Amino acid sequence: MLSPVHGKQKFYPMTVISANKLSLTFETNDGPVHALSEVDLDIKKGEFVSFIGPSGCGKTTFLRVIADLEKPTGGTISVNGMTPEEARMKRAYGYVFQAASLFPWRTIEKNISLPLEIMGYSRSEQAERVNRTLELVELSNFGKKYPWQLSGGMQQRASIARALAFDADLLLMDEPFGALDEIVRDHLNEQLIKLWKRTNKTICFVTHSIPEAVYLSTKIVVMSPRPGRVTDVIDSTLPNERPLEIRESAEFLKIAHRVREGLRAGHSYEE
Repeated sequence: MLSPVHGKQKFYPMTVISANKLSLTFETNDGPVHALSEVDLDIKKGEFVSFIGPSGCGKTTFLRVIADLEKPTGGTISVNGMTPEEARMKRAYGYVFQAASLFPWRTIEKNISLPLEIMGYSRSEQAERVNRTLELVELSNFGKKYPWQLSGGMQQRASIARALAFDADLLLMDEPFGALDEIVRDHLNEQLIKLWKRTNKTICFVTHSIPEAVYLSTKIVVMSPRPGRVTDVIDSTLPNERPLEIRESAEFLKIAHRVREGLRAGHSYEE
């Protein structure tokens, strides 16, 4: 959106996701489970937003609502100005799950091309997009390999490439590095930052790790235990260039402290 300011044009980033009083209650045999409660949140184009909170706080549920994998029971949410269902039909997002979920009988390039096949892209267009996304995740020499021939970190990079293949502007990532060791996780965090800068995607990222959330994000959403509420939204003051060593800086530790305080505050709600 453009708006005149003192005779000049000022740019305001477009809102990609807008949630207003969003709630979701699951009906179970043991009674209702309140997964989300009156969540208000706006996410702008190009932001890297991490969701952090204890298990069961609704982080993944919120991502699944964006992706139209769950239906809210209260409030509203829009994705690129559309309902989640409309956004899903228009393939407005890519989704990276906790596990790489690659088919073992398909090569890496065939796994990446699968959504493109389903969407009806020509073979030449599939090949061009697969090659481009393999390069983005630094797997150009591994397209002919099978998933079992790759490390866990490489498999997750292939999963990210598959989500990027049809060039959606929004990337939803549900704790994709949670099962990896710390050294591999650090490396993939660095690569993800570079990927985000190169593609200018809007990224929604679920994590249980405070250092990971602070390192990656332009905005951190802190959530409470069930029923899932937003207890704090933190805009990062870290510079765009983020070597791993930045995690030892005073500014990094200050933001991490605020996240930790937000997590503590969340436990003050009565369940």
